[in-house]
Amino acid sequence: MTESASSGGAPALPLALYVHTPWCVSKCPYCDFNSHAAHTPPFAHYVTRLLADLDLELDRPGARRPLSSVFIGGGTPSLFPGPAVRRLLDGIRERADLLPEIEITLEANPGTRDAARFADYREAGVNRLSIGVQSLSAARLRALGRIHGPDEVYETLRMARAAGFDNINLDMMFALPEQDLASAKQDLEVLIALEPEHISYYQLTLEPNTAFHAHPPPVPDPDLAADIGEQGLEDLARAGYRQYEVSAHARVGARCRHNLNYWEFGDYLGIGAGAHGKLTQESPGRGALQVSRTAKHRHPAAYLNASTDTLVSSTRNLDEQDLIFEFALNALRLSEGFTCALFTRTTGLPWSCISNILRDAERDGMVRILADRVEPTDRGRRFLDDLVARFAPGS
Repeated sequence: MTESASSGGAPALPLALYVHTPWCVSKCPYCDFNSHAAHTPPFAHYVTRLLADLDLELDRPGARRPLSSVFIGGGTPSLFPGPAVRRLLDGIRERADLLPEIEITLEANPGTRDAARFADYREAGVNRLSIGVQSLSAARLRALGRIHGPDEVYETLRMARAAGFDNINLDMMFALPEQDLASAKQDLEVLIALEPEHISYYQLTLEPNTAFHAHPPPVPDPDLAADIGEQGLEDLARAGYRQYEVSAHARVGARCRHNLNYWEFGDYLGIGAGAHGKLTQESPGRGALQVSRTAKHRHPAAYLNASTDTLVSSTRNLDEQDLIFEFALNALRLSEGFTCALFTRTTGLPWSCISNILRDAERDGMVRILADRVEPTDRGRRFLDDLVARFAPGS
């Protein structure tokens, strides 16, 4: 593989927008996201603050580029009434240029109360839904602390289709409490039969600072969890869903462009409580590009009460080792891996910075180095944490 030179200027990377809504009806025991239980969130006040936050973001160097995607995540964005989402999206359109075929995703939970807003969301410009199903077993849903049942999933999907959504992701977890191979297979087969365009299939993990971490449920042991995961990959592939990332499976043309931008180390603005952003610009006098990460105040009250010019709680410029590690952390999640050109274009670094690490990983059967691409092997995907750790500072 040959080494590519940097162009010497800031690359024309895609730019996405992430919008965080921090409220849920209740906090799930496995959830470590920035979400807070609330029955009457201040929707109007929050949208006003989001748009002021976006004004601040767009004043940052390198932020005036057309948006390729918008992702409204949470929390539970489908708690927001239709007029609030319309006001948000209209405000985004007034402030930023949007690419003609922009992908606009909104996360939703199953439930007819939330689903009743789908027509309003579609009319406001949302063209992709991501619905947190997690399981289609009533017993498993209870064990996960979910407040919906299987019937609500079916009705929510019916209402989404009726509202005009033809690009839908369904989330499902595996290695659930007391789950075995047979019950996991049945759960996934029922989900596949719903024919979503995209499926996110990922293992339940007991994250720190969650109720499940403090009081672990009886989850499958690592060997059984691995077997369930492999079984799921085979079933998804047979059903026509191609795995393009560790947990992401899509039909042709239905890959999530917003998440692909993360994994390809693209840029994104982040607005909302606890939202993170990444921007790339020229760095005079340095070989690498200047890549900065920002974060907003995490707690909704702190975010809403901060003055507009103090919404950012932290800013960090990535050094060369940070760039290498964070690029690998994202790009190696992709089934197709990454190209030499992508590495240089997003970091400004020469290929020689990672060539020795990759040769060692190839020798150990973790990656394949092709003419213009590096991709993880089956072994590399199975031990992805170990593969990525090779790129960590000081490794």
